[in-house]
Amino acid sequence: MTEFTFNRARSVAVTGHRVLGKDINKQRLDEIFRKLVDSGVNIFYIGMALGFDTMCFQVLEKIREEKDIKLVACIPCPSQPMRFNFEQKREYERMVKSADIKVIISNEYTPTCMQKRNEYMVDRAGILISYLRRDYGGTKNTVDYAKKVGVTIYNV
Repeated sequence: MTEFTFNRARSVAVTGHRVLGKDINKQRLDEIFRKLVDSGVNIFYIGMALGFDTMCFQVLEKIREEKDIKLVACIPCPSQPMRFNFEQKREYERMVKSADIKVIISNEYTPTCMQKRNEYMVDRAGILISYLRRDYGGTKNTVDYAKKVGVTIYNV
């Protein structure tokens, strides 16, 4: 696992569902992220999953064109995109190349590598931006963990 200097007070992690509802809005995400950047946040931890993670990465890439922020691709294991379709794999590979920092949590898939990735991100962030619409699953587990360790959570 790659380590680097981080400042929890200036770091944000994101978590959300792979399937997004009609209530999600890129413009609203852009506004939220810009406010965070203007308040001093400059590191964003992204789990590189489909759906919310991908949308956040894309929005943050555009902000990075204007602001000095770092995007940290938190990859649970190298086989993460194995079941993605062709377009999803292509976008995933593009995003990984675009990331400022790449962190691989496990060298191979394990039943816990996704949760370990989520905990890695939360352990380094002062704020968690979530897109949580169900009371089960990985996003719910990540939000619960963030509550347990005292991270500020904003559900969008």
